[in-house]
Amino acid sequence: MKQKKSAVLLIYTGGTIGMKESAGDGGLVPFDFAGILEEVPELRRFDLRIDHRTFDPLIDSSDIVPEIWCSIAEIIRDSYDRYDGFVVLHGTDTMAYSASALSFMLKGLAKPVVFTGSQLPIGSLRTDGRENLVSAVEIASAKGPDGRALVPEACIWFNSQLLRGNRSTKMNAVAFDAFRSPNYPVLAEAGISIRYNTPHILPLPPEGTELQINTSLDTRVAILKIHPGITPQVARNVLLGEGIRAVILETYGSGNAISKQWFIDIVKEAADSGRILLNVTQCPAGEVNMDLYATGKALKNAGVISGRDLTTEGALAKLFHLMGCNPLNDKVKELLQLPLRGEMS
Repeated sequence: MKQKKSAVLLIYTGGTIGMKESAGDGGLVPFDFAGILEEVPELRRFDLRIDHRTFDPLIDSSDIVPEIWCSIAEIIRDSYDRYDGFVVLHGTDTMAYSASALSFMLKGLAKPVVFTGSQLPIGSLRTDGRENLVSAVEIASAKGPDGRALVPEACIWFNSQLLRGNRSTKMNAVAFDAFRSPNYPVLAEAGISIRYNTPHILPLPPEGTELQINTSLDTRVAILKIHPGITPQVARNVLLGEGIRAVILETYGSGNAISKQWFIDIVKEAADSGRILLNVTQCPAGEVNMDLYATGKALKNAGVISGRDLTTEGALAKLFHLMGCNPLNDKVKELLQLPLRGEMS
């Protein structure tokens, strides 16, 4: 019996990678992915069926909202049985947020969902988009000897590295190595071939596990970045703002904030009111340890939860997901401290 040809679905949401110069005035126009094999003939070597879905209208990544994440999740769910993997083409500005969100929204994922994009349009002479796209498609279709996916998780491929989506952050606005995963090893790296870091890739779910999606997201989250000169009014407006269910505190170093009593009092008032307070570090690498210094201990005693080595993007996505699934804040607080999709150590 002839083996079924592998298939990958490209989901183009918008972003630089899908642009090329028009034949007329040389301005950038969206690329028609129906002609992807003519534009990127290297893809023919994979002997894959490559289909595409293009958002209409296209979404600039700075305009990404949770409803777009839900649409991506629904596309994946509705076409899940027909494809071996999925490549989501996305603008870079919010790619780490989207990849983090999808990692939580897709439960029982047994196939790759590879986010990629580029710093230059795919039609540009020196584009990074071509290599990013080709490698993302290869990873999305890659299988082990047992015929199951090598990378069953939501991830980001950029500049020859595969990163866990909910461990990633955009670090550079102009260089080709735009993304990093400071607190977790790369999942794969390209040289002459793509080398998979198998021990650090999420395990496959039991065979026969059905994909489930969660599109119930509660976005009542604020982010308070601690900074020198922060005022009581600013802290109070964020921590005790109307309609806010959770606050991410971006703190110094290993989880420290100012030690002024007025600040601790506002934090305690917010915690006592039932709000969920999550501590993540402003540092690109490292983790929160609120037992290390007095200011961290004061936050912990006031009711703040340690986000350990969560990225801000991962913390936001995790809160949206958990709050959408759980009406009780105590349950959200309990689950925040557990790794759900490899997002924290």
